[in-house]
Order: sequence, then C-alpha cells, then structure tokens
Amino acid sequence: MDRRRDIAREIARIYCTLTPMGVEVLSKILVPCKYSKNDVVLPEGKVCRAMYFVDKGMVRQYYYKNGKDVTEHFSYEGRIVICIESFLKQEPSRLIVEALENTVLYAIPYDDLHTLAVRNQEIELLFRRILEHALISSQVHADSQRFENATERYLRLLRTKPEIVLRAPMLHVASYLQMSPETLSRVRAAHVAEETIKDKDEGISGLRGSL
Repeated sequence: MDRRRDIAREIARIYCTLTPMGVEVLSKILVPCKYSKNDVVLPEGKVCRAMYFVDKGMVRQYYYKNGKDVTEHFSYEGRIVICIESFLKQEPSRLIVEALENTVLYAIPYDDLHTLAVRNQEIELLFRRILEHALISSQVHADSQRFENATERYLRLLRTKPEIVLRAPMLHVASYLQMSPETLSRVRAAHVAEETIKDKDEGISGLRGSL
C-alpha cells in the first residue's frame, strides 16, 4: 500500500496536485502489474480497460499496416500509457501495447476511475489533465510528422525525449519518426559528425583563449 501511495503522489506531482485525501483515494484503485521484456500488455482487438502509469521500464504502442508494424508511441518512467479511443469508448483497440524492457506498471482501471471521478472533483480534474496531456502530446507528434524534415524530427526527439533514443530499438524509433532505418542511421551519423566538429572548434577556441 505504501508503494501505491508513492505512485499516487508521483501521478499527482506530474499531472495535477491532489490533497492527501485525493492521493489516498487514488492509491486504493491502483493495481500493480509486472511484465517481462516482449510481453504484450494489450493485444489487438482487446478493450483498453485501464490506463497505466509506468513505474519502471518502457513500453510501446503500435499497429499493423500493410503487414508492417508501425510504432505510434513510447512510454517510460513517469508517463501514462493509454489507448485513448479504446479506453474512452470501451471498444476493442486497433493498437497493441508491448513491453520493450522488464516493466512495472500501475493500472488505473476505467470503471474505478469513472466511479471516483463522478463523486470526487479532484480525481475528475486529474482524469481531465491526463487526457489533455495525452492529446497534446499526440498532436505535437503529428505536427512534427507533417511539418518537419527527417533531421528536425530526430533532433526534436533527441531534445524532448532522449530516453527513447537511448533505450528503444532503432527499428522502432525509425518507425515512430516515419523514416526508414537507413535514413535514421544517416541522420544520426550526420548529427554525431556535426557535434564532433563543434566540440573540436570549441576546444580550439578555448585553447586560443588561454594562450
């Protein structure tokens, strides 16, 4: 129970401040779930009956298109996993959620959350803030795909969510950025080369300044 309170406090810290009473009621509906690497958290065609807070590990959401899997989202420590359409409509999901690492999630069940939100304004506001965050994040990613070139998309990801670049397989990162693995490899190599030149120039400038 203490760990569930800690998770409830962390959710409140990230998304919406809760009173001690709000933390307590939220903690009581949290359900710890453990998954090994490559385990499926949500299969295609199943209803998303909970949103999940990632305590440890990383998961990805993906779907199949023309026989190829397409990565839509990554979630890691301190982030929420939710298939929004399936969760809100309580209808089968076209998305699949899988663990990329050994992962610990805390489920926030749909029925329990809605029951709390009806009678607790704090929880209702928390629910709204989580949905707002998920929708805005999805819109920002969609806009990046529409308006930025491959290099800009990679640099944005590196700047805003470096954990994905460091921990996720590059095949999935390339899919998430809507580029081929070969293009991602070229973009990464060009960025490394540019940073190396920059570091050398700064080192030379510093050496000259000390003379």
